[in-house]
Amino acid sequence: METKRVFGIGIVVVLFLFLIKVLNLYFPIYLVNTSRSSELVVTGEGKIDVIPDVAYVNVGISVSDVPAVSDAQTKINEVNNKIITAMKKLGIAKEDIKTSNYSIYPSYSYDRNENKISGYNANVSISIKLKKTALVAKVIEDATAVGANQVQGVSFSVDKPEKYREEARNKAIENARDQASKLASTLGIKLGKVSNIVESSNQSPIYLDRSAKMLSSTGVGSAPAPEIEAGSQTITAVVTLYFEKK
Repeated sequence: METKRVFGIGIVVVLFLFLIKVLNLYFPIYLVNTSRSSELVVTGEGKIDVIPDVAYVNVGISVSDVPAVSDAQTKINEVNNKIITAMKKLGIAKEDIKTSNYSIYPSYSYDRNENKISGYNANVSISIKLKKTALVAKVIEDATAVGANQVQGVSFSVDKPEKYREEARNKAIENARDQASKLASTLGIKLGKVSNIVESSNQSPIYLDRSAKMLSSTGVGSAPAPEIEAGSQTITAVVTLYFEKK
């Protein structure tokens, strides 16, 4: 009897795997018994490819071994102000330009077990939000032309992803319904109403990062403007539908 039972379970497993292959079902599909009735549980996925409509560029200024604090401060302030002026000339709003990571700190030399200040280092970063992604290359070119010696990163995102998430969710529901219909037809199950729907919350599709290499020297503004493409990003929704069985 035990051998027949194991053999029977094996046949069911093989049949189930065969159905997944034939019906092109990629997500967990299973039957569960609840206190109300048996249910068919199907998970579907929906994807939407979106062209990013917002870009972020982070540039910076770094100086080292400057004799005095005031000299270090003057150098980074001058370049910082020039970058902000250049960005405003490109039509970038004041609220989309943010200065951060402003720091000045000493460097030390070691002589006879004593630490002595040998100079001062200074850094400042500027984050620029672009509502016109085509300006990315121009922003980098103009920022480095006026003295920025670091390009710390370029990233693209969708400003209002919720409308695309809704579209992806609808596709996921349609996908789950289609899979449930195929499976029910094959197994001879009659589907009832949807008793529950669960959307996965671990998706993070709204951010695409394409980092630029850091520039380590000044005067890079004379180089040709870089070609930076936003590409596309995929917004994904995954939903699980619970169908009552008639």
